[in-house]
Amino acid sequence: MAVEIIALIERKYGQKILEEMNSFPGVLQIFNAAGRSDDLFDNKQFGTFGEAAIVTIVANDKQKEKIFDKVFNLCDLKNKNNGIILMTKSQLKLSKSTKK
Repeated sequence: MAVEIIALIERKYGQKILEEMNSFPGVLQIFNAAGRSDDLFDNKQFGTFGEAAIVTIVANDKQKEKIFDKVFNLCDLKNKNNGIILMTKSQLKLSKSTKK
């Protein structure tokens, strides 16, 4: 079983998470996309909008708490309003396609 951990955070943390978590035990896949948000961040580079990173991690169910905590700490969410992190229930099944 696997879970998805989704972080909508300030842009500068997206690359940091990607680099730190890419080889972290239990991380099966990781994706980073960019966007903008008008309500999540204190730092707004574009008037009412701030640059955002949307990081999606597909994680092994057994490691999900460690991975979630690591992302939480990398983004310093305990001390700053840098975004939010969500985790799905353990219900995803992953399979690799084999093209022949």
